[in-house]
Amino acid sequence: MSVLPIARALPLSRLRTAIDHFVEWLDAYGETSHDQQDFFAGRIGQRAKALYYRNRVLGTMSVTPLIFFEAFVPSARRLFWKPQRFPIADAHYAMGFTFLFQVTGAESHYRRAVSFLDALEATRSPGYERHGWGYPFDWVTRTGTIRAGTPLITTLGYPYEAFRQVYKLDKDDRWRKIMQSSAQHALLDYRDYETSPGAATCAYTPNSGDQGTVVNASAYRAALLTKAAVDFSEPQYRQVAERNLNFVLASQNADGSWHYAMDGQRDFVDHFHTCFVLKALATIESITADRRCTEAIQRGVHYYVHHLFDAGLPKPFSRAPRLTIYHRELYDYAECLNLATVLYGRFASLDAILVTLVSDLLARWQTPQGSFRSRKLLFGWDNVPMHRWAQAQLFRSLCFLLHRGMET
Repeated sequence: MSVLPIARALPLSRLRTAIDHFVEWLDAYGETSHDQQDFFAGRIGQRAKALYYRNRVLGTMSVTPLIFFEAFVPSARRLFWKPQRFPIADAHYAMGFTFLFQVTGAESHYRRAVSFLDALEATRSPGYERHGWGYPFDWVTRTGTIRAGTPLITTLGYPYEAFRQVYKLDKDDRWRKIMQSSAQHALLDYRDYETSPGAATCAYTPNSGDQGTVVNASAYRAALLTKAAVDFSEPQYRQVAERNLNFVLASQNADGSWHYAMDGQRDFVDHFHTCFVLKALATIESITADRRCTEAIQRGVHYYVHHLFDAGLPKPFSRAPRLTIYHRELYDYAECLNLATVLYGRFASLDAILVTLVSDLLARWQTPQGSFRSRKLLFGWDNVPMHRWAQAQLFRSLCFLLHRGMET
């Protein structure tokens, strides 16, 4: 199959203009923002959500007003919680500006990337010996409340990659030490639960009560530790990564999909978590050339392009856990863009989606101010810019795509 280079398949000059416009917006807007979880981050929202998990009937009554605001008055989130800084966003911004520096050679982009690394170092989870990061709000989940600052394995990989990316450029040993501390945190602070001989699911948090089973959590850890095994020539990282990888591979359904968790309850299939798993497998495949990853990616992409798109654009779920109050999601666009760039040239259907996606982003999603719309709601748009959901992820993906396009 003849593969059209990214530089010829996409309008890179328009892409660069959109990125520059976004940077101007970010400079003016600042590095804190509201968030998708704002309606449930405060005392009222936390109590309503906790009741929902305890008693579905009474809980539904308590969360319905908040869901109404989220669906029809998204700007009301500012009445419920405050703007905050998000480590996962800082990591994506650091990576995005690093890509921009590699494309342009502008020292200002390198300095901006370093400033986000400084922010990451300052906002690491307190009370832990090794470097980890979480959310700056209490997160009420089905299994209990994860307190603000609790490290999350699903966040850890992004700071690790951000420090790794800048370290490759400037060889500053400060970044390497944080990488090593983060890798040790991934290795030692998250418990494994054996699921079969040679396979284990990893906990989502370091808390002893966390029983794991979330597929993308194990995928994240497997990818991070596989990279760390190479970065630090440490075989123990690879051994633990292999057990988590085996769990992820065994969790793939016959149709190529992955449920969010293997606990018999959270069996929904959604867009961006599918991207997370495929991205992790692609990372491991690129390092190890493991054919099992290649085969899982092929099956996963086949499911992905046939069940998680309509009209060539991302849809949130192929199997939804509940009523969906929006039509399209910026986070899905960001992760689709990233995955399609990583796998560019391997799947013609995914390459075609990439072109359609970029065209739609540039035509409909960027606001006159330079930020991107957060959601296409059932009626209208959610235009509240949220760094974690998913301005930072999209910025990083656009910069990554530009970098790949300039390489070709």
